[in-house]
Amino acid sequence: MADLEKQGVPSLKGALEALLLVSSEAVAATDLARALDEAPGDVEEALVDLSAEYAEAERGFQLREVAGGWRLFTHPAYHEYVKNWVLSWDKTRLSQAALEVLSVIAYHQPVTREEVRAVRGVNSDGVIASLVEKGLVREVGHGRAHGQAILYETTKNFLGRFGLKSLRDLPPLEDFAPDEQAKQFIRERLSGKKVASTLDAAAEDVDEGQEDRELLEDGVDEQAEEPSSNAQGNDGANHA
Repeated sequence: MADLEKQGVPSLKGALEALLLVSSEAVAATDLARALDEAPGDVEEALVDLSAEYAEAERGFQLREVAGGWRLFTHPAYHEYVKNWVLSWDKTRLSQAALEVLSVIAYHQPVTREEVRAVRGVNSDGVIASLVEKGLVREVGHGRAHGQAILYETTKNFLGRFGLKSLRDLPPLEDFAPDEQAKQFIRERLSGKKVASTLDAAAEDVDEGQEDRELLEDGVDEQAEEPSSNAQGNDGANHA
């Protein structure tokens, strides 16, 4: 304490709080003691006192001993507030297009780029590439039923950023919407039934396109045969 007072530091507890606030991991009492040039026993006692004081004062954070060290945590009682606040950050940082693509992938993974395009109605390759770069989406192989197209799914980073333990904790799709327009889009296009029907419609379009091409090819073949028949008739006339 004498050394701290010489440096103008108010108290050992205040110094410990300052160090813990800038620490991203649990810090051992011995390391804190070394940083403050204090006896490990005094530091340990001060940490225990701080932890008790926070609990008694019903603060929004706690000081807990974990993994062989001490670390500040938000109080579990305020978990929902913290989760909603952090979720709001992610909404403002992601564009509406990114949120739409992320919703499709999160709720229907693994999916291909073509499947995402079929749901959104526009090319989403650039958005998917951006989500991969942000570490929210990753490639997970190729789909045999999709012409070896690349499959995409969400990452652990996605779960962490949105405060989820697993995909089972995904909130309703509309929670991802930053505004009413996006909510309406999700209601109309991103529900499970809509995804399936949209993909079916896309498949039907492909089938119809294939049928049109076959009809066109048949017509070309028929036209190609007619000159041949006429040629044979002309040959017969010439021989006559």
